[in-house]
Amino acid sequence: MSKSSAQYSQYAQHHPHDHGRAFQRRPALAAAAAIPLPATDDAYTIVHAGKQVRFGPVVFWIVVGTVVLLGLWSAATATYFAFRDDVLTRLIARQAEMQYAYEDRIAELRAKVDRTTSRQLLDQEQFDQKLDQIMKRQTALESRATALGAMPDVTGSIPRAAPQRGEASQSTPKPSPISDTVIFVAPPDREARLESRAPTVAAPPTSQFAKNQGFDNVLVRLTTSLDQVERRQMAALSAVEEGMDSRMRRMRGVVSDLGLNLANLESAVPRSAMGGPFVPVKLTANAGPFEKQLSRINTTRAEMDRLNRTLALVPYRKPVIGEVEFTSGFGVRSDPFLGRPAMHTGLDFRAATGDPVRVTANGKVVSAGWSGGYGRMVEVDHGNGLSTRYGHLSEINVRVGETVKIGQVVGLVGSTGRSTGPHLHYETRIEGEAVDPQKFLRAGVRLSAG
Repeated sequence: MSKSSAQYSQYAQHHPHDHGRAFQRRPALAAAAAIPLPATDDAYTIVHAGKQVRFGPVVFWIVVGTVVLLGLWSAATATYFAFRDDVLTRLIARQAEMQYAYEDRIAELRAKVDRTTSRQLLDQEQFDQKLDQIMKRQTALESRATALGAMPDVTGSIPRAAPQRGEASQSTPKPSPISDTVIFVAPPDREARLESRAPTVAAPPTSQFAKNQGFDNVLVRLTTSLDQVERRQMAALSAVEEGMDSRMRRMRGVVSDLGLNLANLESAVPRSAMGGPFVPVKLTANAGPFEKQLSRINTTRAEMDRLNRTLALVPYRKPVIGEVEFTSGFGVRSDPFLGRPAMHTGLDFRAATGDPVRVTANGKVVSAGWSGGYGRMVEVDHGNGLSTRYGHLSEINVRVGETVKIGQVVGLVGSTGRSTGPHLHYETRIEGEAVDPQKFLRAGVRLSAG
């Protein structure tokens, strides 16, 4: 290939149809050779076997570019096939590395999920255990509240006397003969207060509340509430025990002040119809302070019941209701009829004719009728040498041999016998000897105080 430079080839050109012919120099061509042609600098000529092929610059460079691209493609292909195994190995290794990393991430996430699940299960188990403990505490506190509510008369006060047959038609019971004595009974609203202070622990809170506040906060609040209830119950139980101990001391002090023998008084108490096998009192091994204190209270209450039954035979109550006004005391006085010193063996209570006269202790009627200067008189034997007399009655409501209870009406105030006006002559006797009734009345006031 050569590039023409404003010159003509020295060889004569021939037409393809001239093959096989004898070469003859044509005159026209010779003439034309002498004529100069215009120079073309951009033309490319390829000479092959005596033939020339002329190309334009665009076509030339297209061909060159194509050849170069084919060469590069061939080199790349050869390189690829030469190093194909290494490339595939790297690709496989990269893919395996990515797969292993993915599997490791999956395993890590699975382990994290397992840890979270285990932690949730552990938290749930701990929550269930705490909730179970709280429910057990709630049940124990409810049983304690029931035990406190089952003590309607924790002080062991003497109940009212039941109405007799003759009083059955009355619409209201007789008032207590001890109008100035404080009856030691539990406040009527104590049980209600205890129950109202023991809130019922509801079921576990809703999940939304638990999510907002947290299970721990819920459990802490429940535990705090139960602690407050338990403290209030212990305080109430301590108050009951202190009250009972104080009552017991006063009851024993009354017997001691009156100079009575407690053992003899207890032996004189009539036995009620009761029985059953002996089962000793014992506490469980896991008994707490509340159970121990409750056991002490029950023991004290049993002893107090026995003392109450004993003191029911001691006439320390008033025989009339209302304000107490003595018209004559116990001891030496001027006789109202003779004006000379005389021994007054009882107390004279001011009262109106027809006022009820009530027996001051349990006992048995040993005399009911006219008795000299007493006029109409009732005498009641309380056992163990104790007896009381009720004189100057206008009417007698009991008969000899009848058993009477505290507060029962034995007659009506009058002015029979040696009497200057309506009043009640009341006596207390020990082994037949008259003693000052005020001694017993003062003991009753002391028993009711505090």
